[in-house]
Amino acid sequence: MKVFSQSEEIVMYMKKYGSITQKEAYRAFDCMRLAAQIHLLKKQGVPIISRLEKSKNRYGRTTCYSRYYLAEVEQSADNRMQSCRG
Repeated sequence: MKVFSQSEEIVMYMKKYGSITQKEAYRAFDCMRLAAQIHLLKKQGVPIISRLEKSKNRYGRTTCYSRYYLAEVEQSADNRMQSCRG
């Protein structure tokens, strides 16, 4: 059985599901620093786009977070993202 690095797992997850957030990365493979992994992947030439989203947290407060997409996957995805501004 092949053991994948977190970077490989992140790319495979985005290819399979279209995008990833910090919460999804933690739940899927215990990745605590998704933004750092995304930064390293971008430095390696992986085309990743991020979009800000907002939702309510468990206390009912609005919170913003990033959702990451592979560039080729994001282009075909539905672009109904809400801006975190405003």
